[in-house]
Amino acid sequence: MLEIYDSAQRKLVEFHPINGNKVGMYVCGVTVYDYCHVGHARSAVAFDIIYRYLKYRGYDVTFVKNFTDVDDKIIKRANERNTTSQAVAEKYIDEYYKDMEAIGIKKPTYEPKATDHIKEIINLVQRLMDKGYAYEIDGDVYYSVEKFKEYGKLSHRNIDELKSGARIEIDERKKSPLDFALWKHSKENEPSWESPWGMGRPGWHIECSAMSMKYLGESFDIHGGGEDLIFPHHENEIAQSQATTDKEFAKYWIHNAFVKINKEKMSKSLGNFFTIRDILKQFKGEELRYFLLTAHYKSPLDFSFEGLEAAREALNRFYNFMLRIKKFNLSNDNFLQENSDLKSAVLNMINFFEESMDSDFNVPKTMGYIFHVLRLFNTYLDECEKNNQNADKILAENFLENITKISGVLGIFGSNEKKWFSQTDINEQWIESMIAARNEARKLKNFKKADDIRNELYSKDIVLEDSKNGTQWKIKK
Repeated sequence: MLEIYDSAQRKLVEFHPINGNKVGMYVCGVTVYDYCHVGHARSAVAFDIIYRYLKYRGYDVTFVKNFTDVDDKIIKRANERNTTSQAVAEKYIDEYYKDMEAIGIKKPTYEPKATDHIKEIINLVQRLMDKGYAYEIDGDVYYSVEKFKEYGKLSHRNIDELKSGARIEIDERKKSPLDFALWKHSKENEPSWESPWGMGRPGWHIECSAMSMKYLGESFDIHGGGEDLIFPHHENEIAQSQATTDKEFAKYWIHNAFVKINKEKMSKSLGNFFTIRDILKQFKGEELRYFLLTAHYKSPLDFSFEGLEAAREALNRFYNFMLRIKKFNLSNDNFLQENSDLKSAVLNMINFFEESMDSDFNVPKTMGYIFHVLRLFNTYLDECEKNNQNADKILAENFLENITKISGVLGIFGSNEKKWFSQTDINEQWIESMIAARNEARKLKNFKKADDIRNELYSKDIVLEDSKNGTQWKIKK
């Protein structure tokens, strides 16, 4: 049984979709005014894994992840560059897709933009006004927080404490400092749309309620995002959505923890961030993805280049093993005993994977188990070489089949092992031809030529490993 940590209940709960086998999931996406940083990548990877695993478990998943493409930050960036908000948003949506492709993010079912849903947003604001939850002042429409008696139920904050701790607002027209904007009267050099309250643009919170309801209905299964969105964004979404429909908005709330640098949240506002493309100048997308998966999604992750180097080394160990097992002499004549540690470990891979993932998507536990299997398998292959024996073919095939299934969910361990170690200036066919020439030289006992070939390859960071199964090569890292 799949269990997830529900932020509203603050505990692990069994996952039971509202509508049988169908799952509706909405995740708050990025505000497109700049390049994505590693913190954005972590959230993207976390919910990509959840999406993949739900599908692996056989659920029919509708996954919605939005773009906020009208916002104060976008407007500010457009004015700085003497261009339009639309141009800024389109540029960074394009860049977002490049970054997501590089770290292996699958596209959601729908990726709506706020500006394409102005009609739905206006209708939702009007419904809130009609029910007495919103009020208009000079073209601005505000949500009256005190009207919603359950306000604070997600973040577990008391409304009286929030009021007493609220800063004095510049806009004294609001009935309460906690009231938030549903619709904003347009100012000069801002994008705007016609509405019953004059020309204006939507507030941030109302956008997500309108888009989630359009694609998933008034109630759906999972709402997610970074933990910084719990308050006020997700709290406000609940207030405005449930006030409109009188229905539960989302059944489960999932939030990923921050990426931190020197114990502070990585963010653009603090200036302590690395963009995804900064990292991709030095590391592969799969290396960054692996690093982001080394901590459970609910736990803070400390960013470091040492951590990225460790991710690279781990993946190198994995793909070196894949090179070895695929070139090893295998047969059906050397079965391992049923009670061997390796055989048990391989046969248990999928069960262990599912048990770990069923416990709130525990990816690090799964990764640790895979490397446990690799250590056992390498020891076994060493023994086979020492005793001049073939390895168990069925066991090897079972391992490769299991890895393929697990890789399809985790988005790592699925690269071509030869391409993983390839370099842009090295041709694989050339390497194989050099190995063949070296083997011929050794047959003719021309050991100087054989050594010269090995040294030439080594000068290009290509390391040769000789065994009874032939000569294998890898890139020295």
